[in-house]
Amino acid sequence: MDATVGADVRAEGLGLKGPRGWAFHGITLEAEPGSLIAIEGPSGSGRTSLLLALTGRMKPTEGVATVAGFKLPRHMAGLRRVSAVANVSGVTDLEPALTVGEHLRERALLQRRFEDSLRELLHPRAQRAHEARLRVDAALAAAGLDLETLPKGSRTAVRDLERPQEVRLSLALALLGRPRLLGVDDIDMKLSAPEREGIWDTLRSLTRAGTTVVAVCRAAPGDCLTVRTGGTRAERHKPGPENGSGNTPGDTPANEPRNTPEAGPGNTPANESGKPEPKKEEAGDALTEAGRA
Repeated sequence: MDATVGADVRAEGLGLKGPRGWAFHGITLEAEPGSLIAIEGPSGSGRTSLLLALTGRMKPTEGVATVAGFKLPRHMAGLRRVSAVANVSGVTDLEPALTVGEHLRERALLQRRFEDSLRELLHPRAQRAHEARLRVDAALAAAGLDLETLPKGSRTAVRDLERPQEVRLSLALALLGRPRLLGVDDIDMKLSAPEREGIWDTLRSLTRAGTTVVAVCRAAPGDCLTVRTGGTRAERHKPGPENGSGNTPGDTPANEPRNTPEAGPGNTPANESGKPEPKKEEAGDALTEAGRA
């Protein structure tokens, strides 16, 4: 993809409180454009809520933040125009019955219809179609998804994709909008160690091209700017005795209550996401506790 001017991220004491308590609070973060930011913590600790807040899709209830020059929560709509999210259960679910090509064409059409400039909409139809193809090709390349490796190429149904291919398709769909800030949820779910490293390499390549990336994970690589849900300040990753974070797997900070299992609404039709129920519940809680802007 063409070089992108990434988003700077500044947050001081950022928090979100819902009917059942704090989803996250006390988050302080400072990241330059083109940074790779990891939100680290166990499932249910408010990781998805923080991801959605930093991309303008969930309203924080305390603290201040400025992302890409937009102050939160006042300018959330502006931030949404320059950010995108991928692999968020209940928000960016893929339709299992549709093919890869159908997902790409639909997103390209929506992008052209609602998000492109008026000048681009006035281009001749053939030129717009050519530009859409180039944009799709660039997004696929940036996401590391080669359609030739799929069983039926672009006609492969989402239900037939392997997990890494599904994640990369979600990345490609988000990248069609050429965002300055990309949020990716739970990138280590159902991935082997080599597959996880491959996804991290893809995210690193996006940051080298200028995009700022925020990724949710259980254990962050050492080259990320890492913030742990329930902590108070982002810091460079320091390996700990168990999982590189200084906490044992499954630990929840004392001031961070676990979300209770409860399904919540998304902004896409319900479908088979292929993810286990606990992850759906975390995203559902995130949406029900603070609402979408």
